[in-house]
Amino acid sequence: MVQSYLIGAEKPADTHPAWPASNTKKKGDTTHRCKSCHGWDMMGKDGAYASGSYKTGIGGLTHLQGADNAVVIAAMKDATHGFAGKMDEQDFTDLADFVTKGQIDIDAVIERESKKANGDAANGSRYYGTVCAGCHGKDGMMPKDMPPLGKLANKNPWEIIQKTLNGQPDEKMPAMRAFDLQVSVDILAYLQTLPKE
Repeated sequence: MVQSYLIGAEKPADTHPAWPASNTKKKGDTTHRCKSCHGWDMMGKDGAYASGSYKTGIGGLTHLQGADNAVVIAAMKDATHGFAGKMDEQDFTDLADFVTKGQIDIDAVIERESKKANGDAANGSRYYGTVCAGCHGKDGMMPKDMPPLGKLANKNPWEIIQKTLNGQPDEKMPAMRAFDLQVSVDILAYLQTLPKE
């Protein structure tokens, strides 16, 4: 049995029952991930997933910033999401905390059309060289089993800012929430200057 790193649940083999039939580009376990419907930018059909292989027509989560955790937990456990019994209560609380208290104003940090970070690449370079280069290499080409950071940061900056802030599950990538948000945005701006190939 393949286990999820964070919640100890069995990795789904099927496509989520609520995954829209109109989207034939994705199937299987990826359709069970929150970001697959609601997007890395948390805007769902109104954000980066308005088109492309993750287009579902499903709304985002930005309206839940500041909401009561109970509303988010109830939604995760409802018949549509179907996560009741698949996580422990602390996992539900942690996810609800992220949705209600952990969102950032994504359009304030990443320009939607150009995908450029609203940061200072020179400042980001200093942080990157001190904190990130040990694992990702001076030019962002490490580890070898992932695409170059320059490519990822320019293709999907919303994913990169979320992973910088919140870490990468099942990997050594830590959450960097201890930094001021602008530091993470500056790092993203610097990543966008790195080689893409």
